Amino acid sequence: MANEIIKGMGFHHIALKAKDYDASLKFYTEGLGMKFYTQWGEGDSRVGMLDLGDGSILELFAGGNDEAEVNNKYIHFAMKVDDVDAAYNTALAAGAKPKTAPKVAPLTSAPVRLTLNCAFVYGPSGEELEFFRILEAE
Repeated sequence: MANEIIKGMGFHHIALKAKDYDASLKFYTEGLGMKFYTQWGEGDSRVGMLDLGDGSILELFAGGNDEAEVNNKYIHFAMKVDDVDAAYNTALAAGAKPKTAPKVAPLTSAPVRLTLNCAFVYGPSGEELEFFRILEAE
């Protein structure tokens, strides 16, 4: 379904400010299998781009902390996957903390009724990650 107002629009990246840049880089690349794309800056000014596998990017910023942002508008970072259970277990094995175990969620959505399979974990900086798969769309 193409955007008719802004031609060529699509998702490119989401940005995450990590309290431990190196631990987060290792978690997302070695633990979850994202591919390192590029990096710039030094110390708490480092920024890296990681490819999720479909050209979508996680932009990882150094210099984060445990304090919540005043204007924090984003709730979680969702990734579509083929196997929610496997993704959840892989993330836990890589050091993520559990939030919500995999579950099937039939939604009372309209006009398209969806049944989802989803699970949530917390990443190295406390960020909330969702593994997501649409099982049915009627």
